[in-house]
Amino acid sequence: MPNKKIIINDMPHETRVALLEEGEIAELFIERQGSSDSSGNIYKGRVQRVLPGMQAAFVDIGLSQAAFLYVNDIKTDNYEDLEAAFGESVEVGFPTKEEESMGHAFSRGSEKITPNIVDLITEGQEMLVQVAKSPIGTKGARITSYISLPGRFLVLMPTSNHIGVSRRIEDEGERMRLKEMVSELRKDHLGYIVRTAAEGVGPEKVAQEMDFLKNLWSGIQRKYQNSPAPCLIHQELDISLRAVRDLLVHEAEKLIVDSRSGCQEILSFLDTFMPNLKDSVELYEGSEPIFDAYNLEGDIFRALKKKVWLKSGGYIIIEHTEALVAIDVNTGRYVGKHNLEETILKTNLEAVKEIAYQIRLRDIGGIIIIDFIDMEKKANQEKVFNALTEAFSKDRSKTHILPMSEMGLIQMTRKRIRKPLTRQLCEACFYCEGEGHLLSGKTICYNIHREILRNSRDMMGVGLTLKVNPQIAEMLLGEENHIIVSLEKSIGRQVTIYPESRFHLEEFDVLESYGKPG
Repeated sequence: MPNKKIIINDMPHETRVALLEEGEIAELFIERQGSSDSSGNIYKGRVQRVLPGMQAAFVDIGLSQAAFLYVNDIKTDNYEDLEAAFGESVEVGFPTKEEESMGHAFSRGSEKITPNIVDLITEGQEMLVQVAKSPIGTKGARITSYISLPGRFLVLMPTSNHIGVSRRIEDEGERMRLKEMVSELRKDHLGYIVRTAAEGVGPEKVAQEMDFLKNLWSGIQRKYQNSPAPCLIHQELDISLRAVRDLLVHEAEKLIVDSRSGCQEILSFLDTFMPNLKDSVELYEGSEPIFDAYNLEGDIFRALKKKVWLKSGGYIIIEHTEALVAIDVNTGRYVGKHNLEETILKTNLEAVKEIAYQIRLRDIGGIIIIDFIDMEKKANQEKVFNALTEAFSKDRSKTHILPMSEMGLIQMTRKRIRKPLTRQLCEACFYCEGEGHLLSGKTICYNIHREILRNSRDMMGVGLTLKVNPQIAEMLLGEENHIIVSLEKSIGRQVTIYPESRFHLEEFDVLESYGKPG
């Protein structure tokens, strides 16, 4: 295992978890008081609206926004009847994170036939669902009725009878042993995924966890029967314990936390489920804040910037749009030492590492378009594509990368589960309202001129007072004074400029004065 550590900054109002690889922050998870991640939570929901045209439904699960349920995420009790009716295999559901790492599909044939959603659910129907993606922006949570309950060695899938083994276990003999062991231990028709941590583990521990997960599922079913809709039925672990379960077991060799109470909670959790890992936990007692001690704050601040400089002097620009994320690569100050093609290739290859790093750290998902600097040689294009593919091989989120196009663009997708880092830590600028730009001072001056001319016929006063931002006042009294001279001549009134420090740059107010002109 490479040198990986988990650093936890545990505060009463906020918990931050950083995964370090070779001393650098690779992934960051944040949970704040009153805004915890709902991914993995299980709810009793009520169907609000069924949309046949979209093959989807909106379900009230008790959150501020209705959750979105797609037809392929709906479990049907008459699964076998559907197969018989269509005469083909019906693909339903989507895999858990563990299943994605294995590459397993649940289709039992090559054809994918989707039933009509109106034949599966009706408005007002109550159902048990799990959040697959937390709400992002104006979009509600993405939910599924295919429940999965992760443990250390197994993932229980109570709505399936599938048994699979993580692809990370490469030894074919071990894979077969684990699959046969779970098949023999299973006394029901519940589905299981054998996780990477189960490699080399005996049947006693697996059987013990199997019983724990089955009891957990029985409790969820009982609570569902006795609870009104909508309500929370089962809450996923908090961010610190999720880090223990998902990262300490599979990714990291050490966990360092700066809170004594948080450390005790983690040790108690390990004592119950993974006692052999208790020695991996360390309480940080330094006087310096833990994220400062590991030099993480600078990298986090850098991950919020649109422009990221490369060591060579080149840079990348990361732009979020409504539908996708665009990343542009530029040579910047880097001029190279030999020829242009070599300079471009070196910049692109350096950008590849930074792009992969920033995408993981910022947790950017969805469609991503990368505009590399144009290269003439096909071999160089392939080098960049291969380097990008290799850079994402360590990413725990599922990615799909297409070869470079003739225009020098690489298109890729990355599975989106949570809000990206910028949406968690930032909000739209109240000044430009998220536009990312303001009108220029000269444009504002000309707009004021037009606005006063437009309304001058309705003005009865003998003079005007123009209140503006101090920066605009300075322009109107200085380099753009000709606008005021022209305006006074056109409307036949004196215009007095009054700077107002509380005004937005683009804000202005025109007041009429009715006394005798001075």
